[in-house]
Amino acid sequence: MEKERKLALLIDAENIASKYISIILNEANNLGTIIYKRIYGNWTSSNMSGWKNVILDNCIQPIQQYSNVSGKNSSDSSLIIDAMDLLYQGRLDGFCIVSSDSDFTRLASRLRESEMFVLGMGEQKTPQSFISACNKFSYLDLLYSDGSAAPAPHQAPVPGAKRTAKKKADKDEERSGSSLEAVKLALRELAEENSDDEGWIFSSQLRDLLVKKFPDFDVRNFKYKKFVPFIESLGIFESRKYSPKENDTGKIVYFRLK
Repeated sequence: MEKERKLALLIDAENIASKYISIILNEANNLGTIIYKRIYGNWTSSNMSGWKNVILDNCIQPIQQYSNVSGKNSSDSSLIIDAMDLLYQGRLDGFCIVSSDSDFTRLASRLRESEMFVLGMGEQKTPQSFISACNKFSYLDLLYSDGSAAPAPHQAPVPGAKRTAKKKADKDEERSGSSLEAVKLALRELAEENSDDEGWIFSSQLRDLLVKKFPDFDVRNFKYKKFVPFIESLGIFESRKYSPKENDTGKIVYFRLK
């Protein structure tokens, strides 16, 4: 039996809304056992009022961080320092970092260098650099809206910035596991490179390779609950299923490009 991961859940409250708490805890619990639950912010601020009952109900330890400079998110440094302290204790197998802030990119990379599993959680506005630094990344706003892939609201356009923003969006889309076209292209490439001599590839191998390429890939982004039905819906693979043993309800699934 595979050993369950021991995890630290670290939440940037100044960057994440309290309405996501159920999703955050579910995602972390699906990954392993949460040993530490900490949330960082300036709790003297009225903006943090939405978190107060949530913290009590879910037994999350609040870490106070005063804002010494106006407009600067000072809780970032506290979260990073705590993460490194917990890493050096040697008790954990992974970290769940909840933020849409690119400031945690180096932290995620450093934790992975120490062979920690890193689950990132944030909204679709999260910079690609932070997403790529994680082993896996979950979009809280997509999960909150029941898998809807509708884009997050945008701010009013800045004059002269429309073309630059579009180029950046197109570039991010090419590297995003929430883009159906990017996922389909990656699936073709992965299947061609890793299939056997007859072109077949085991479904779980294909899934694992896809997650390595796109840490933010999740079938729930496309309103599916399981990987195999999602792949079958794309229409680019033929499938082969069989039971390892007679009368066994469990099936092994292989895919081959059409």
